[in-house]
Amino acid sequence: MLNIKRFVCNPFQENCYVVNDNTKEAVIIDCGALYPEERRAVTEYIRENGLSVAHLLATHAHIDHNFGNNTIKDEFGLLPEVSSADAFLMEKLKEQAIILANIQLDYDMPAVGRFLNESNVIEFGNHKLTILPTPGHTPGSVFFYCREENVAFSGDTLFNMSIGRTDFEFGNYHDIIESLHRVDCELPDETVVYPGHGPQTTIQQEKQFNPYLQ
Repeated sequence: MLNIKRFVCNPFQENCYVVNDNTKEAVIIDCGALYPEERRAVTEYIRENGLSVAHLLATHAHIDHNFGNNTIKDEFGLLPEVSSADAFLMEKLKEQAIILANIQLDYDMPAVGRFLNESNVIEFGNHKLTILPTPGHTPGSVFFYCREENVAFSGDTLFNMSIGRTDFEFGNYHDIIESLHRVDCELPDETVVYPGHGPQTTIQQEKQFNPYLQ
């Protein structure tokens, strides 16, 4: 069974997740922790629960999902893992902070530790996350899916009753709709979806009520 802890971070109210199983090995997904108190909340939770973090994962390469990568590198020695299709965006995170949030970062973002593709499997504890490419919000947006638990982390591709924006640079509406059709076909209805912003949902609920999945 997975234990999923959500931290709501930064001015964009982004969801950062720490996910572990009974082995105490964990992954961090989308560490958007910006302010000192947010960074402390994530790192103290990990230490207080005796977790060993194996991976720092990013569903995509927008700054609001990556503000805290330097803290995770400094505290736990991990580098971010992200789709190779978003490599160019990872190089522009500090620029994104200025353009999207009017924030001048006084620290450098760590280099990418591993570029992911669909064939990669993320292993931690007794669990695995597979990678489902879902381009549209960014070219390299992905779902991280745990088949054993029917849980998916959707980043900014799918929200509760909505979808991610495609009007940012390199966004593509046609691509995100195609990605949503793929998700609709490949993931079971009972899959619980943990999005990059807002509350959790299920594939079944989105298929029934989300106009973009009709």
